[in-house]
Amino acid sequence: MKKTLTVITIVFINLFTNAQNSTGLSEINKEDLIKNVRILTSPDFDGRLPGSNGYINAAKFAADKFYELGLWYAGDEQYFQYLNVEYNKIKSPAVFKTIVDGDTVNGELGKDFVLRGFTGSNSFTLPVVFCGYGISRPDLYYDDYAGINVKNKIVMVFKQNPKWKNDDKDWGTNYPREKSLVAKKHGAKGILFLSLPNDEKPQPLIGSVMHGEGEQPLDFPQLHISLDAANSLLSKTGFSISDCQTKIDEKKKPLSMNLITKAQIEVNAVYKKNARTMNVVAMLEGIDEKLKEEYVIIGAHLDHVGSQAGLLFPGANDNASGSAGVLEIAKAFVKGGIQPKRSIIFVLFASEEQGLNGAKHFVESWKKGYDKIAAMINLDCIGYGDSIQVGNGKSAPNLWEIANEIDETSFNSMVERTWNGGGADATPFHEKGVPCLYFVTTNSYDHLHLPTDKVETLNPVLYEKVVRLAHLTALEIANGNYLRESVIK
Repeated sequence: MKKTLTVITIVFINLFTNAQNSTGLSEINKEDLIKNVRILTSPDFDGRLPGSNGYINAAKFAADKFYELGLWYAGDEQYFQYLNVEYNKIKSPAVFKTIVDGDTVNGELGKDFVLRGFTGSNSFTLPVVFCGYGISRPDLYYDDYAGINVKNKIVMVFKQNPKWKNDDKDWGTNYPREKSLVAKKHGAKGILFLSLPNDEKPQPLIGSVMHGEGEQPLDFPQLHISLDAANSLLSKTGFSISDCQTKIDEKKKPLSMNLITKAQIEVNAVYKKNARTMNVVAMLEGIDEKLKEEYVIIGAHLDHVGSQAGLLFPGANDNASGSAGVLEIAKAFVKGGIQPKRSIIFVLFASEEQGLNGAKHFVESWKKGYDKIAAMINLDCIGYGDSIQVGNGKSAPNLWEIANEIDETSFNSMVERTWNGGGADATPFHEKGVPCLYFVTTNSYDHLHLPTDKVETLNPVLYEKVVRLAHLTALEIANGNYLRESVIK
């Protein structure tokens, strides 16, 4: 009897082990995740700016990983799906100096200033003029440029728009390109952006290529400077930059002024209107005769904001973490020997940071019908934080519940908070009626677009849990255990 029980026990254990292995979960481990993030954030990839050689190297790395797994090509040319984007490479030197009473202070790149991603090139030493929020809206009875001459000068403005409104109307897009073009129209030679000093947490000096639509002035430098540098330029007025914001916000009237100080600027950038870049796309075909014509999209954006004059923005959490997560999930399906009923498309999107361009291109190029996409899973900023958040659950509650039930059983790390409306690369899919989930970690943005977004800051234990949760959620969908629901918008 004892021997029989032992045999039964062994059989049960083997069945349990095989069941576990059939999920591919054991293939997902924090060591491989961190290894791939380390590779993607290396100087060889130069911050993965779309259009750059660094991004091409990152895309080839991902394609090689898909090839090693034996996944099908799903791009225009093998794994690559091509699109054109704007490109602006900021080269050395990058100079910003404040000049007060003849004393010159050299600004340090990354500490005292950064360049806007689509800055123009030029070199000059000119007087600085403070122009509040940098808004010229006579239709709203508000104009920071009224009564002040900025011709052949450098304009200093708040990067954000006011939190209050005139006539209950919006101020505009709030994109730096819009404010730059307004300043240039008034005769300025360059612009210095400031974070709002009175915010609870003023925005740090981030690297960013989100810039909006419109003309690209090639001779118009755009810098984001520190509040200390701004106060230095204001020092002859008797006001601090915080005082200026307070006075403008209280009176809802402009407070523009010549600062009697100068700045020296030198920027060298190479701009291309149409630079070739690519999504990286692979497919695992489903085995069910009917369901294989339906697809699960598992995606993350591969790009980041590049480098500036040698200052690297590694983008470990944003979004080497998500990209490595997609590669790891692909490995789990293949090496786990999983044969899903639905087909799975693994995609690393380009140019998310410029406005979701890669995801938009993928969606607009989709020819099989949006109703054939059972669900889209997006991984973005999943390596740093203290718990798991699965976004867009209010738009796809049944889909969200699958993730929630898996978490309660296996990880117990997911918060109840969610949102609707897509988010990041899930947005173009959501807008086409595709159910989406957006996997992210809570409190994940401390290093967002900063040079400090390095692999050493990541939380490997939580990172592994997020990827495993996303994988098991995708597995349920791919195995047909999810009936596509109508998206709540």
